[in-house]
Amino acid sequence: MRRLLEFGPTGTLSALLLAACGGCHDSSTGSDRLATPPPPTVSGKHEHKAGAHGGLIVPLDGAHYHVEAILTEAGGLRLLTLGEKESQVQEVESQTLTAYVRPVGDMQSRPVELKPDRQEGDASGMTSAFTGQLPDGLGGRPLIVVVPSIRIAGQRLRFGFETAAPEPSTAMPEKVADDAELALYLTPGGKYTEADIVANDRKTASMKFVGFHASHDPKPTPGARVCPITDTRANPDCSWIVGGKTYLFCCPPCVDEFVRQAKKDPESIRSPETYVAPQEGKS
Repeated sequence: MRRLLEFGPTGTLSALLLAACGGCHDSSTGSDRLATPPPPTVSGKHEHKAGAHGGLIVPLDGAHYHVEAILTEAGGLRLLTLGEKESQVQEVESQTLTAYVRPVGDMQSRPVELKPDRQEGDASGMTSAFTGQLPDGLGGRPLIVVVPSIRIAGQRLRFGFETAAPEPSTAMPEKVADDAELALYLTPGGKYTEADIVANDRKTASMKFVGFHASHDPKPTPGARVCPITDTRANPDCSWIVGGKTYLFCCPPCVDEFVRQAKKDPESIRSPETYVAPQEGKS
């Protein structure tokens, strides 16, 4: 069963919301503005099965309402509003939400704007879905998400949840064994030079990317940077310097494979800017 965090509509917000909203300023006034955000308290754990769309079911207002939170392969966040019964679609006022998102273990949150995305059957001025795009570098990592305010049936509610690391969807190379890894990364050869070793802080991929969670998006946006090994969407948080240039990868095992390739077959290594998803109609 997946772990979800519930924040009550009237309970105090704790360190999670303070961390999420730290440094943010709300320019609204009057009753539509939350005063200095109170510290959230986790009112308890509420276990639910996965939603109809495969997302996390998050309870609101003591489970009078629910939200299904879905992370898309393209790095998006989609929220579906549901009623007391999770099978019931709940229309809410059309509004723009702000979610504060941070990787598990980090303290710095980033705001994500979630715009109303009306579904078929939603009444005029109402919506039952919100969508937004996660900042680069957050895809494929377990996240803590806090939405400080959503208006439902005249009430302003807040909620938060924690996502699990997604399962890899694309095959990737096996991790190099420890002794072989040291030899691979700390010995120059081919296009992989002593200067590269220094620039990479004399570390191996497993040293640098401790706790990294990969997400393999097989359909990157045309023109987006892709991993040189798998051609899936590259993650800016997974970079390595080879031949004095910075390359982006989808996961640490692909860094292993690329460094090995740079040493054994240096002529096969292209410039970083050439590893991009093709435009539609081109290959």
